[in-house]
Amino acid sequence: MAVTSVVTWALVAALALLPSTAAFLGGFPAALTLERAFPPIRSVGLSRVRDRDRARHRRMLQAFDGVVDFPIGGTSDPSLLGLYYARVQLGTPPREFYVQIDTGSDLLWVSCSSCNGCPRTNALNMPLHVFDPGSSSSASVMSCLDERCSPGVQTSDSVCPTQSNLCSYSLAYEDGSRASGYYVTDLLTFDKIEGNALVNSSAAVMFGCSTSQTGDLQEAANTIDGIFGLGQQETSVVSQLALLGVAPRAFSHCLRGDGDGGGILVLGEITDPNIVYTPLVPSQPYYNLNLQSISLNGQPLSIDPSVFATISDRGTIVDTGTTLAYLVEEAYDTLVNAIAIGVSQTAHMIINEGNHCFFPTSNVVDIFPQVSLNFEGGASMILSPQEYLVQQNSFDGSTVWCMGFSKAQGQARTILGDLKKRHYCVLHIVLMT
Repeated sequence: MAVTSVVTWALVAALALLPSTAAFLGGFPAALTLERAFPPIRSVGLSRVRDRDRARHRRMLQAFDGVVDFPIGGTSDPSLLGLYYARVQLGTPPREFYVQIDTGSDLLWVSCSSCNGCPRTNALNMPLHVFDPGSSSSASVMSCLDERCSPGVQTSDSVCPTQSNLCSYSLAYEDGSRASGYYVTDLLTFDKIEGNALVNSSAAVMFGCSTSQTGDLQEAANTIDGIFGLGQQETSVVSQLALLGVAPRAFSHCLRGDGDGGGILVLGEITDPNIVYTPLVPSQPYYNLNLQSISLNGQPLSIDPSVFATISDRGTIVDTGTTLAYLVEEAYDTLVNAIAIGVSQTAHMIINEGNHCFFPTSNVVDIFPQVSLNFEGGASMILSPQEYLVQQNSFDGSTVWCMGFSKAQGQARTILGDLKKRHYCVLHIVLMT
């Protein structure tokens, strides 16, 4: 995950949780429909799933003016890719691109037609696309003289090579992969809901045209057209649309992890009587939370709260670019040991490919406890067994249930990925001061 520091905003923010079945209320959100990215073969095709979700989304949001609607797909199931993506339209005429949504980075970027070595195919049976600024009548390549480029040059993510004079970027993600290219300004096309009408609209935004990708970004198994950064900096589309008056500087994502997956992503604020808030830790590059404790069936585990505190490279962050949840060693060991002891009479624990897994003798719902992640302000994320266990095949072909939590190796940071946000709506509110 890379964060491009262009302009520093003082962060006065909150994160909210509510069940994903809740209705969306409130004013002026910009919304994105979520679907499962790559479902198994079903009697209902992906196009019908997409139409159903988009229709449901419009019903939920049709009462509010200024709603921007993008299609989104994805799943947190590691066996079915384990990421969520947005379908965005860029340029004139508009062309579609599939980009992974990522709260751990800021920039929206897509593969550029001039990219050397960028993937042209993947293992997902999805067509890959490249952006060609020359084929878009509204595209403008950003030079180093552009005032928007100057602040970014002072960071490690942006460069201005003298030989090209293009305002360029180089992003490093925490998995070791990198993407580099240059900035382009062009139209982002979307459906805008005004009252009961769906109006096609667009806004000029700055994004990246990637000319080089390394690491997992080149893997045929999971590569798509780019990344949709939803971070806090001015380069993010969330911030750009807020400055243009299209949507508030807030967004929400509700993820479904069962059935055909998917969910909804809303660029804007939502309200609901069941919503609970927890503050984001201010002045952090990521969306850091104050995780205070972990409970099993309401009983807190004996974990020192300081292991979750945001100090130096410690802390707890929410990251849609991560599939599983990663707990620091002390928290992970305590949680797994407590679960293993509690189910020892009805489930046998094994280590399967480095994962703690269980052979249950009956339904996991009847055997395993609820896990509750408890945050500052009284907000709790309560996970049922199906939400923190992942069904897998063991070495002998038997069905086992493995922990969706993993131990954070080599770092002191707890990361809450998509698997732990299934069936929840997560609202990020970032106020500008």
